[in-house]
Amino acid sequence: MSGKYLTVGKVVNTHGIKGEVKVLSQTDFADERFAPGSKLLLQDEEKGTSLEVKIISSRAHKNVYILKLAGFDDINIVEKYKGWALKISEDQQGKLDEGEYYYHEIIGCKVKTDEGQELGTITEILSPGANDVWVVERPKGAGKPILIPVIDEVLLRVDVTEKMVTVKLMEGLI
Repeated sequence: MSGKYLTVGKVVNTHGIKGEVKVLSQTDFADERFAPGSKLLLQDEEKGTSLEVKIISSRAHKNVYILKLAGFDDINIVEKYKGWALKISEDQQGKLDEGEYYYHEIIGCKVKTDEGQELGTITEILSPGANDVWVVERPKGAGKPILIPVIDEVLLRVDVTEKMVTVKLMEGLI
């Protein structure tokens, strides 16, 4: 694996004594990313240390995934990987349908209204229910963040190349 890497999860704890790890998913495609046979990069982001791992088994459990990694058969082996990130290389990304975007493409986009008013920058993506919500951080002193629902009535244009999102403000959004 080489090139740019994207985080798909974080090892938050061990599970049991046979070397399984609890992973907090940071991807829309958890079932695909954590499927048995998948190869991921396990990385300590602070030190830059990394190793390639292969998933043997995976299951969703409450709000995390329990993963069994090849060659990790004991709690003492996996203990040191708590806090490490699981990543894929950029070329492992699947192709998305039109109107679908990866988190890393949306975070950092500037947001403006259909009338040209700049609102701020997308800093976070929330998934509270029926649709995602993009958190737009306002320029200093311009007020609290704006929550933009990811629905057709609000999103007019998303240009990930230019990092610009154009929205139609509905009553009550600001």
